[in-house]
Amino acid sequence: MSNLSIFDIAGPIMVGPSSSHTAGACKIGQFARALFHATPQKVTFYLHGSFGEVYKGHATDRALLAGVLKMRTSDPRLKDSFEIAKQKGIAYEFIPRDLGKDQHPNTVKIVLENSKSRMEVMGRSIGGGMIEIFKVDNFKVNIKGTAGRYLSLVICHKKDPNLLLKIQERVNLFQGIMVAAIEKCDFGEKSLTILSLEGRRIKLPEVMELEKSIPEIEYIRSLSKLEKQ
Repeated sequence: MSNLSIFDIAGPIMVGPSSSHTAGACKIGQFARALFHATPQKVTFYLHGSFGEVYKGHATDRALLAGVLKMRTSDPRLKDSFEIAKQKGIAYEFIPRDLGKDQHPNTVKIVLENSKSRMEVMGRSIGGGMIEIFKVDNFKVNIKGTAGRYLSLVICHKKDPNLLLKIQERVNLFQGIMVAAIEKCDFGEKSLTILSLEGRRIKLPEVMELEKSIPEIEYIRSLSKLEKQ
């Protein structure tokens, strides 16, 4: 299994023509799929500004869908993402839309749906293959999609300040891992916490143990590939 994060910055090896409109778009799609944590039956892309104006010519549409299909920015199949999505039974739609005058011109809202759940993710491509995710459902977040030393877990849980401390203490029990930074945002009775981890890559059994040991956790999503053992 590859140890590369879905947020490794696209370098010289990528499917073009544009780092902002293609590579960045693919990364936003990757992020949305990682958070949804399931195969969507339908994906709707609302394209703002420049994304909505040039998405066909710059392959932004194909790149966004490729990211949702879990393709890397350098995957030569990116250009075939429409056909691959159809083969997998995933419906998709691209809708140019004004998402607000304050939004970056390379902004997209992605709505992923299946029979069990629905999720909205908003992100922007800010150049050089770098992205920012600023909204997950009703939670306002600030996650930069850049290469770096931190790995991240996104945890949705009951809003309780004592619970956050409990989560942090539990993660620190995993040998070789420490919490380097925490970002938390609240909406209603729920919180979305982003833990930036330092050290070795966290393993799938550890994530499952964390989720099982704290009943107030609704879900955990990893923004990088998990080691199985």
